[in-house]
Parts: sequence; C-alpha cells; structure tokens
Amino acid sequence: MMRMLPICLVFLCLFCLCGSEVKPAQPAEQDGYLIEECLTYQYTHKSCKKVFCHPWERCVEGKCLCKLPYQCPKNGSAVCSAGGKNFRTYCQLKSYECQQPKAKFLHRGTCKPKETFSVSLDHEDSSLLRVKPVNHKEDSFVCASEWTMNEANVACRHLGFELGAEYYQATSSITESALNSLNCLQISCRGLETSLAECHIEMKSRDSNEGLVSLQCHENLRVCSDGEFHCVNKKCISLNKTCDGINDCGDLSDELCCRECRENSFHCRSNICIPNKSVCNKEIDCLTGEDEAGVTCAGKEEGAENDSMDKERKRIKTLLPQVHCGVRNHTVTRRKRIVGGEIAGKGEFPWQVAIKDTSNEGSTVYCGGVYIGGCWVLTAAHCVRANRVHLYLVWVGMLNTIAYDKETNTFKLNQVIIHENYNASTYENDIALLELKGSGLGECSLEDNSIPACVPWSEYMFKTGDRCKISGWGLEKDYTKQFILKWGNVNLFHNCSELYPGRFLKKMACAGTYDGSTDSCKGDSGGPLVCFDAEDVAYVWGIVSWGENCGEAGHPGVYTQVASYYDWISHHVSRGLISRYNI
Repeated sequence: MMRMLPICLVFLCLFCLCGSEVKPAQPAEQDGYLIEECLTYQYTHKSCKKVFCHPWERCVEGKCLCKLPYQCPKNGSAVCSAGGKNFRTYCQLKSYECQQPKAKFLHRGTCKPKETFSVSLDHEDSSLLRVKPVNHKEDSFVCASEWTMNEANVACRHLGFELGAEYYQATSSITESALNSLNCLQISCRGLETSLAECHIEMKSRDSNEGLVSLQCHENLRVCSDGEFHCVNKKCISLNKTCDGINDCGDLSDELCCRECRENSFHCRSNICIPNKSVCNKEIDCLTGEDEAGVTCAGKEEGAENDSMDKERKRIKTLLPQVHCGVRNHTVTRRKRIVGGEIAGKGEFPWQVAIKDTSNEGSTVYCGGVYIGGCWVLTAAHCVRANRVHLYLVWVGMLNTIAYDKETNTFKLNQVIIHENYNASTYENDIALLELKGSGLGECSLEDNSIPACVPWSEYMFKTGDRCKISGWGLEKDYTKQFILKWGNVNLFHNCSELYPGRFLKKMACAGTYDGSTDSCKGDSGGPLVCFDAEDVAYVWGIVSWGENCGEAGHPGVYTQVASYYDWISHHVSRGLISRYNI
C-alpha cells in the first residue's frame, strides 16, 4: 500500500461529495446562507482558521492570542491611551490593552493634561448617542446616515458593554435642542475596534431630514427564538442579518460560515462574508486573497483612506516579517498529467525534492518531499525512519535523476522528526520533517535552486473542486520507472470515506480526476499536492500518502492534509520561517 496517491474520482463525486453529508435539522430560512456543520466550531473574530489576526496578535492553535508589547514592530507613531499613558506605537498600545482593557486608544501623539474623549447616552432624550472627540469644546450628536451595527457595537464596547449593541435607530422625535443641531458627527468603523476614537470621525453639516443615532447597548442575555441566529457570544440577532458583511453579533460569528452572501457583501472562498467596501482596498481579507486579486479589482479605483487608526493598522502589517514562499520563477503553461504525465520545466516546482535511501542500491528516488524554508523538508512518515537518518540523501533542484546537473544540490540529514502519533497500519498522521545538514554555519544554501512552498494554517483555504498540482518521479501507470520529474492537475474532493470505508480518516485529504488519468504512483510518496491562491502563491496542501493501484477510476489518491498539522510543524520549525500571515 506504500504507493503514491491516486488522483481519480467517480464520475459525479466531485460535486455530490464522496461521503454522504448528514446535517442537523435547521430552520428553512437558514439553509440558503449558513453552513450548519461549520457553525458547530463556534468561530469568531479570534479564530485564525477563518480570519487574519490583528498585527498585535499571533495565531496559536487556531486562536488569535495577544502579543506582548515588545513583540510589536518598533517603527510607528507615538499614541496616548485613555489612562494618559504614552506608547511608542499604536501596536504596543493595543497589545497592552489586551491585558488592561481600560487602556483604550485616545489619540495620536503624546499625552497632554485634561485630554478627554467622551461617549455617552442621553437616556432622557431617546437614548441619543453623544460623542466629544479630543480638542472639541463640546459633545455632538451622531449622524444616522451610514451608521451600521459595526459602529454601534464599537460605541457600546467603548461604554463598557463587551457584547456590543442590542440595536440602534435613526431618531427624529427628539428635543428641540437636538432637532435644531446644525451639525452632527459622521463616524465610520471597521467593527472590531474597542474605542470610537480609533474610527474615522468628521463633523458635517446636518440636513434637516438627517436622523440622529439612538442606541441601546446589550445588557441582558436571553434565550434566542427559532427565527434568530445564536451568536457565539450568546447574543441573538435576526437570521436575515447573517451573511451580509456587517458584524451584527459583535464577535463576527454571523459572517464566518456562509454558503453565500447577501447584497452589498463579498463572498470569500473560505465561506466568509466581508463588506463590499473591504474589496480592492489594498488589504487582503479573504484567506486566499481573492478580494484583492487582479480580476476582482480590475478597473476599480481604490477608495480614499480615512483619517483613522485603520491606516496605521495597515501600516503596521507592512512592518511585520515577510516570508517569501510559493512564488515560482517560471511561467507555467497548462498541461495535463503525472502518471503518463507532463515533464516539468526548470523552476516550475522549485519546492520539489527527492529522497534517496543509500542502503538500497537498486533505487534512485525512494520518495519525494517538499521544501518549506530554512533547512526543512516535509515528507510522509512512511518514507523515513529516525534511526536511518545517516542513510538518507536529499536532492534539491533536480529534474532528471540520471542526467548530471550542476545546479542540483545534495544534502545529508541532521535529523528525522516523525509525527509522534503516526500509525503505520492506517497511515494516520503520515507526516515527517527532515532537517537538512547545512554548512558549518548552519546554512543550507538552497536559495539559488529552490523556493519553499508556503505552509497553510487553515483547512478553509482551499475546498472541494479546486484544481491543484501533484509532482514526482514515481512509476508510470504500467509500473515502469521514470527518471524525469513529471506533474499533473488534480481536483480536490470533499472526502473519500465512501470509497475507502473505515480507512479514510480525519486529517486526510482526497484528490484526483474523474477517470483516473492523472494520478500518483509508487515513488511519489512524500511529495507535494500544491494549491494556488488568487495571487498564484503555492501552498503545500497535501503530502502523498496512500491509495490503491495507480491511475484507476474510482480510487483517488489520499494525502496527509498539511493544514491540520500547522501547529505541529511550527512547534519544530520557526513559525516566522513558514508563516506568511498571523505570526
């Protein structure tokens, strides 16, 4: 069974899914938008399998955790907190606020005496919202036009209501003093700020028909009715407010499990809804970048940058360490396969490596592997043994296994790390790390001939139907040897539990073609299944693990799903070495 995966699939299985899907009963109105099986995971704005963490947070075991202030970039503008404390940068203040919630952002620059930013509700006057920005002589009412639950939740969090707003409304039946107010404040927030001072605020002339914001913050939890959505934070909202790009829940849980999106919002491929105004704004919000991709943004003009801390937040992200991975140095033409497949060109698969067991004189390439940065290679656990580390050689930059190429580098290994829960009989947790033996300085000098594939951190980055690529030196369909690196296109399937009953387990991925024409075979084990995001950046989605026969319809290849092992990999390899985001 130590063959390399098959990439085939039964005829209609690609879209009907290989395994039948049992879904809990749910309200009829919910079916069109929400994905019930996703909701069971209770995803929120702190779930980095679904969203990007803030620059003052890092992704650990699927959660956005606060960094310590010294872990923030040191460049940036000085800011002042509500407690009158000076901080070198906005990132450091937000990191400090994670531990001390009362230390909210006040303004840019150093603190001065008697500076206040006040937010209050006038309960004697229809609960009108009043805001007094720093340097304003008096407080002002807030314009209702363009105000959404994003702003309402921030206002209530500012007032100490952690669950955000219950509701808001535009009020015109108000006292004469409010009615005669000539101006009002126009406020715009992203929805995850903790202080209105972080949002864009400007004074504008008030139209006579302009309503003013009346606000009710969320105080008491209640049992949600059948026609309401249960937010993760226990709030209840109307079902028709889910999947609209607006953070009605306050914890974003209403936007993270959406089969489709309502009007005025954009559907990310990871089933997240974001506001249309977040599309083509020079910041990636979808995990695989389609909100900023060339086709999506073609002909669209970038909106004006608001004078808020959102601009500073984006700038901080550019100062975080950048990992360069997954970008090929060769323009790839579209071809067809691997079993009987197409020959790889120079630079097409610069992360592909070959593994040889020197004790076996009869073999050339024993297994494949994928370079992920530094001195590290990912492969299948069934390919290697820790006590044979001295017998393995890794070839980097090789295309032809029998033709000499001066650009091919050969490495011995420092160590083999096999997943501690690898099961050789079931191929569960079939993943291993190889540390290449570098020079005396510890460097591996792979930069000239190899580019690492990126390591995915979320199982939601790619999904059923996506076309990905496999590559390797494995046997041909008739089991004859091949000596040249070949590759092929395959499609991702939901799962193959029906085709491999009792054998297709959690953390395994399935991929193939309808007729079995593209497949991996013996000798491809440990090699990469690579998928590409909207910017054509390559992620190692799977490691060739097992399957039945080669190139046979109805027996697709089974892979180790790398995203499920992100934390295991980052435990052994520097997180900054493999993470493009959330570090």
